[in-house]
Amino acid sequence: MEKSSEEGRNYTLLDFHESILEFILKRLSSIELCAMSEVCTSSRDICQSDHFWENHLKQKWGKVIGDAAYKEWQWHITAAKEGNFLNQRTNGSLGSFTGAWPNLCLGSYLEDSRLLLGQRSNNFLKSLYLSLESGTFWFPAQIYENSARGLMVHSALIRYDSESNTFGARCQTAGWQFLAKDVEWNMVRIPSVDSPPNVVHISDCLENLKPEDHIEIQRRATRRCPYDWWYGVIGHLDSCNQNYCACQYSDTLIVEFRQYSESSNMRRIGLSRKNNGEQGDQIGGYYGGIRKLHNEDEIETWKKLFPLQIQRAPIFYLPPVAAEIPIPQIL
Repeated sequence: MEKSSEEGRNYTLLDFHESILEFILKRLSSIELCAMSEVCTSSRDICQSDHFWENHLKQKWGKVIGDAAYKEWQWHITAAKEGNFLNQRTNGSLGSFTGAWPNLCLGSYLEDSRLLLGQRSNNFLKSLYLSLESGTFWFPAQIYENSARGLMVHSALIRYDSESNTFGARCQTAGWQFLAKDVEWNMVRIPSVDSPPNVVHISDCLENLKPEDHIEIQRRATRRCPYDWWYGVIGHLDSCNQNYCACQYSDTLIVEFRQYSESSNMRRIGLSRKNNGEQGDQIGGYYGGIRKLHNEDEIETWKKLFPLQIQRAPIFYLPPVAAEIPIPQIL
């Protein structure tokens, strides 16, 4: 606080011109902004504004929370304002969900609904930031996995652990009871599509896919499981002529999972390009929608995370007739 000798009165930070005050507040950390909001009623109203918390959310959480997380948080805010938490016997509150058991798809989970009681439900971004930071808000995301089964991403609910600076994850498999710990930031991403993990994604790229296009494709072992997204590359037909490749125009679409050896029956599958529904069987698994990866950053993420598993494809795939491995046609 500073005293003016000319006017004989005290000045505070809030007496600064609005543009100067905004310049200062935007440079405060989240902890400093919270402390500033406790000074007085006026500073509380200013420092709780979404305008100042938007940057903090983008800087720390922008790479792992997307529209789905914001939509789920809005669900909790609305429930708090309507008083839907008051009659609960427990502190937790289940977010929105779709489907039925065993394909129940949870939208989110707030461990302690008391965080949104009173005025806190009026501060959308601040309350979201603090709930993320404290690890009380489980939000939808996807987690990369490299296992013997393949390169894939799982749909999950995750929460932050500030002590380890990692995430815990709860996946739909096994009724949301599976809990992974110590998931690093670079293994988490925003959900790639709006479709629930137990619903076939409607592809919009099947007609245009050609060899060496990078894709992600839905796959599940049984119809009781949710889909994972597997990383793959469009390959050539065995019958392709090296000089006049016409694989792009064939009704059969070849998908290669190059983390498998060329002798593996999981290396290549054949799908019907005309079928936009689920394809497959209980032996080889069930395949759903396809996403073409247009963004080079997405492709590079796969290569950087799993460089040894993503093998470089030959210039042209044409195995000797004697060693030719039949490709299962999933029509």
